Amino acid sequence: MEQTAPTLAELQTLIEMTGTINMEVFYWWCTGLMVIIHAGFLAYEMGASRLKNALASGVKNILAFAFIVPTFFFFGWWIYLAMYNGFTPDFEAAVAGLPWSTSMGPNLTDNATGIFWGAFVLFAATTASIFSGAVIERIRMSSFLVLAIVLGSGVWILGASWGWHPDGWLTKEWGFHDFGAAGCVHMIAGFFALGVTINLGARIGRFAPDGTPILIKGHSMPMTIIGLMLIIVGFFGFLGGCIIYAGGAQWTTIFGTPVTLSAVSFNTLMSFSGGIIGAYFITRQPFWMMSGGLAGIVSAAPGLDLYYPPLAFLLGITGGVVAPLADKILTEKFKIDDAVGAFAVHGVSGMIGLIALGIFSGFPNVVEGAPDISFSGQLMSAAVMALLGFVPGFGLSYVMAKVGFLRVPPKAEIAGLDLVEVPLEAYPESVPATETPVKTSTVTA
Repeated sequence: MEQTAPTLAELQTLIEMTGTINMEVFYWWCTGLMVIIHAGFLAYEMGASRLKNALASGVKNILAFAFIVPTFFFFGWWIYLAMYNGFTPDFEAAVAGLPWSTSMGPNLTDNATGIFWGAFVLFAATTASIFSGAVIERIRMSSFLVLAIVLGSGVWILGASWGWHPDGWLTKEWGFHDFGAAGCVHMIAGFFALGVTINLGARIGRFAPDGTPILIKGHSMPMTIIGLMLIIVGFFGFLGGCIIYAGGAQWTTIFGTPVTLSAVSFNTLMSFSGGIIGAYFITRQPFWMMSGGLAGIVSAAPGLDLYYPPLAFLLGITGGVVAPLADKILTEKFKIDDAVGAFAVHGVSGMIGLIALGIFSGFPNVVEGAPDISFSGQLMSAAVMALLGFVPGFGLSYVMAKVGFLRVPPKAEIAGLDLVEVPLEAYPESVPATETPVKTSTVTA
């Protein structure tokens, strides 16, 4: 049988399909790497909990992930497509996000929606995991899940629609730029956590009667440190999900500006190392060294696509220094019990990141009709992200606290949430999960 050379049209179709498949593969693995973030948060929070609460802290993360996936399918993606103008939905644009849309399921003509939805739902779950650590050891599982769904499938995606949508009003009107989601994910989740912890109150025994903070140690610092390192591994998938793969053309950010993976690699690693160094000099504590590394990346995240690497390094050091100091002020001055420093690491560092990009501005926004990146635009956008996170978190948890739904009873907290919420002991054959009196005997000569 005679073989004929493919026509130009056939070659063009082949090239285009190859680009489409490569795009799907890229986001497929980005999503897989982002799942590692949640393995990290699970280990991180379990290690930071006392034995009697270890499993309950882990189960919170598992259930938050499980509940956010379907709720983000049923209404979260619709919010992203509909609400880019503010609080007035664009119903026509959001048709593709309705659960029964042909885009929201197997469709051989649509290789993009499901894979982008998958990346975004992992961003959503990350916001819930950030919030989760702040409230360990005293929040009801049911109230946590309600708050996690509101944050992950409602609040954060509204911020993403305003700032990450191609037509988002923050970008169109203020020139907002946030490559690594310091505002859209980290600030919103951090300020949401702050609002909830204010109403939730401190753990029993966290403060002495005179208000002096008393350190409550988790049962496994090695587990916590390993968990934080896993979060950093997953962060590379997270940042990959912040890039638009365009077959046959240069990578772009979600704002349409050109970027390379090379630039992101330089700046991510430099800011991570800067965060570790900054926290090391301030605290010498391995927990804060790893948390500082995360704070360092977040502090440089809005401009990871733009910065000269030494600048990213300096911003990383800034985040690593400021985060533990901010957490200390929150604890000692305001008597707020953020169990893992989530507000300082994510909320404060995210704010540093957005404002820093405004200070080192001068970068043009390539989005048609959008103003250039500016200090005022970044500052105002940071205020919007802070309010968008804090107000729903504080308001909803305030109502929950008033009706007695937010926190477990004191007896349950003292007994341990593993017994109340799971119920199972984390280490039944080795170390007791609850404190028991030890009998002592005296030996007489």
